[in-house]
Amino acid sequence: MKVLARFAIQEALRRRVFTVVAVLTAGFLALYALGVWQAFKIVDDLGSGFNGVDPKVVVGSTMFGLALFGTLFLGVVLAVFLTLGTIRGDAERGLLQPLLVRPITRREVLLSRLFAAGGVSGAYVLAVYLLAMLITGAIGGWWPGDPVRPALALMLGVVVMTALSLAGSVLLASTANGIAVFMAFGTGLTAGLLGVIGNALNSGPLTTAADVVAYALPFEALYQTALGYLTSGTTGFTRFALQLGPLGGAREAGPGLWLWALAYLGLVTAGALAAFKRADL
Repeated sequence: MKVLARFAIQEALRRRVFTVVAVLTAGFLALYALGVWQAFKIVDDLGSGFNGVDPKVVVGSTMFGLALFGTLFLGVVLAVFLTLGTIRGDAERGLLQPLLVRPITRREVLLSRLFAAGGVSGAYVLAVYLLAMLITGAIGGWWPGDPVRPALALMLGVVVMTALSLAGSVLLASTANGIAVFMAFGTGLTAGLLGVIGNALNSGPLTTAADVVAYALPFEALYQTALGYLTSGTTGFTRFALQLGPLGGAREAGPGLWLWALAYLGLVTAGALAAFKRADL
């Protein structure tokens, strides 16, 4: 299994996937650093605070919250393109059959691809998260009160999307799978925003529908939780202002969400294994 995982990573290196990712990530972080610099410059010009709101905390949390969204999005893009044609695409190109005639099971093939893509995407998310946090702290002097749990939430969310994309690659062609996964990603984010609107309007049905979608696609609930952890150390109107942005949906979840996300990951993987076992290659 380790050999197959290493082979998958080497194939990505051969196709210069990581080179492109590194260049585009550097551009994202440069733009983020520029935004952080300008945002904190405005705060310094305005003063230290007003009406019980600490502007430095608001700006730092809001900018870093935007970085969390960018990190999640980039991590999902990487995960999808590493897995969207893994099974059916390789089978159509004749790359999968030579592996399966050897003493290698379909279970080993699929799990090795999941470990490789999930590990790479999770490590990428962690690296971008840490760099964005360092940029925010170095420029603005603001650091998240809980830097660990938001990173873990984002990493688990990206691994969940990796598993969904890999499962889709068993059933769908590469293009169809890519479209399906990205539409699911957009649906989850939209549900998060609708949940904020439902809370603001005190609409029970809208909030309930948003919660159902967020748990049906738990990467969204994990993203909301990551935002919530950024505001966990604040009180009063400052905390209220932070919960309204940058993209809404900030909330803290208990251990139930983490257990459900892990169980969801296991269920998706088990479903992919069952489908791959029956697939006609």
